[in-house]
Amino acid sequence: MKKSRLNVFKSTSMMISVVGIIMIVSTIIVVAYVGYSMVSEGITDEISSGTQYDELAELKSSYSDLAVKFDNVKSTYYAGGADDVKIYNDARLELSRANSAIENVQSALDAGKPSNEVDSRIDFAKQELKAANDAYNNL
Repeated sequence: MKKSRLNVFKSTSMMISVVGIIMIVSTIIVVAYVGYSMVSEGITDEISSGTQYDELAELKSSYSDLAVKFDNVKSTYYAGGADDVKIYNDARLELSRANSAIENVQSALDAGKPSNEVDSRIDFAKQELKAANDAYNNL
């Protein structure tokens, strides 16, 4: 009878050891996977953010070029009548809206907003800049 109890104890002890080792290995695998996911997500966010900063710089450059164009024709419209001034100011308002949209992109990037939100703000800024460019072309 003593030998059978000893065998049961040995087999139970061995089973507990094996289950413990399996639990430790599975915990290490899960922790490694979570760590890998966090690191890769951080790298992806940084890459996306870098691209968004490039697009912001492009938007600012386009805005600056368009603002110079507006300034070049300003004296022509202000030399005309009140209707010409109104037409110029309406077009200039579109340029101000584009600037506001670009500043909105900048603030989203500075605040660390999610990538999809920044992308939607960039798209909106591009639309506003296109509207300002169209307004200039219609002058």
